[in-house]
Amino acid sequence: MLALLPRLRRFAQALARNAADADDLCQSAIERAIKARGQWQPGTRLDSWMYRIMRNLWIDTARARTRANETFVAEEAGAQVGDRGDRGIEAAVQLDEVGRAMNTLPDEQREAVALVLVEGFAYKEAAEILDIPMGTLTSRLVRGRQTLMEKLGEAA
Repeated sequence: MLALLPRLRRFAQALARNAADADDLCQSAIERAIKARGQWQPGTRLDSWMYRIMRNLWIDTARARTRANETFVAEEAGAQVGDRGDRGIEAAVQLDEVGRAMNTLPDEQREAVALVLVEGFAYKEAAEILDIPMGTLTSRLVRGRQTLMEKLGEAA
């Protein structure tokens, strides 16, 4: 499970759109997986199982926030304070642009893009993680890619 941590954090970031919320989501998913480790079936993919746990937790969190009308400070309010120096600024700017473009996608498209394009899952695996038909995943992915290409330009 430790080897999956970077991938889990990336997926949490794609779902949560906020670094603090993503860290909380990742921690909760790992806690839930440890508590439910007896439910994981050896011989099956641990990463798919973990992604499904994380996605279900995110859905629960989003529903709870809607009911509670909680307000969170946007990451832009302070996450980018300071100067990183000359090295890495261009990469950081590009990564930030991609992150902002990803955040504009509807949840369904962002999940599909994150699993297939960022995490490298096969379409079939991503469809199973999201519990949707393969055709639905494909259409969400196509629309998500088109939107990203429009926002980021031809280089995307």
